Amino acid sequence: MSESGKSDVLILGGGVIGLACALYLLRAGRGVVVLEQGRAGGACSHGNCGTITPSHAMPLAMPGVIAQALRWMWRADAPLRIAPRLDVGLWLWLLRFARLCNWRDFARITAIKAKLLRLSREALEALIRDERLNCEFETIGTMNVYRDARAFAASDWLPRALADCGLPVETLDGAACRSREPALNENVVGGYFHPFDAHLRPDRYVAELARAVRARGGEVYESTRLQGFDRQGDRLAGVVTDRGRFTGRDVVLALGAWTPQVARQLELRLPIQPGKGYSITYTRPALAPRIPLTLKERAVCVTAWDSGYRLGSTMEFAGYDARLNRTRLDALRRGAAEYLREPEGPRVVEEWYGWRPMTHDDLPILGRSTRVQNLLLATGHGMLGVTLSAATGLLISELVLGRSPSLDPAPYLPSRFGG
Repeated sequence: MSESGKSDVLILGGGVIGLACALYLLRAGRGVVVLEQGRAGGACSHGNCGTITPSHAMPLAMPGVIAQALRWMWRADAPLRIAPRLDVGLWLWLLRFARLCNWRDFARITAIKAKLLRLSREALEALIRDERLNCEFETIGTMNVYRDARAFAASDWLPRALADCGLPVETLDGAACRSREPALNENVVGGYFHPFDAHLRPDRYVAELARAVRARGGEVYESTRLQGFDRQGDRLAGVVTDRGRFTGRDVVLALGAWTPQVARQLELRLPIQPGKGYSITYTRPALAPRIPLTLKERAVCVTAWDSGYRLGSTMEFAGYDARLNRTRLDALRRGAAEYLREPEGPRVVEEWYGWRPMTHDDLPILGRSTRVQNLLLATGHGMLGVTLSAATGLLISELVLGRSPSLDPAPYLPSRFGG
């Protein structure tokens, strides 16, 4: 394709964020073309645990996190690991992150995230219903559980922080946790139930988003690699790919963890680091949890669907290391065994890793660029891309259309980073 690749809105990135933006724009009557370098929804959208978690309003940056990460630096299986290496960009990111590890910024960012998360939870349920997205969506909440009594006692700030943001939470002792979720073993001493949370099968969700985009007349070009940009003054006149040149009246950059590398070609410096996560997908065990679980001390997420069962999570700052780290996969298995009666399914279906786009303030980057007039950014969602997909699609569509946004976008705008 050459100059025939003209569109109303051109979206770079066919993951959960790009596809959600495309669908909301199509619903609003705009024409859309999506360019994806691999398979639509095949990157970080594919292998996460699919939890929809307003309960995760708290930022990663909080007092004590940096000290813990430094203690874990030489542990290859640590839940949060910073791989020791010379990377100036990472260390500058960590310095900015460290400045936010205080209770004042923690409370400020939690309140900001909570508003966006509440909006997205409600918008997502409506989107799945209205578009008839078949993705095993359930609204039965999630549960965080502890096996260390001291760690559980030290987490007593959590229900207060969520209550301050209008998010419901129930505090449970060990017996109540096991009564609520019989798959838990006797090691569990307590936990928190989050009734406003939900879950879905993420690979099916993104496949359904792609189907809905195409059904509404949107075009999705897979296996299409960006090669450069045609910038004329303060506008993006074209995007050059191995399929030819594409243009759009508006262009949305939704490339997840790959955003910084591409944005630099437009002279945009975005503080995003790739945070590597892992998962193992199994066939369902006989005693699979009904409620999605976060096993807190080991930072392992457990989700079961009718179609399968997944252990996932962990966070590794190791750049764009493309190796499947066996040590970290084994840590998921060991962690699950500490909390669950039947921690693994009978057969492994897939072992996976993906890079999450992490901003140091743990807030996404949403809105128009201050440097490129017709460019919007929709990236930096960290560990909450699926959870925030609907709110992102809604807000980006409203900004493209010039409508009054459903939520004040000021805290998320690219201008906070000079973008």
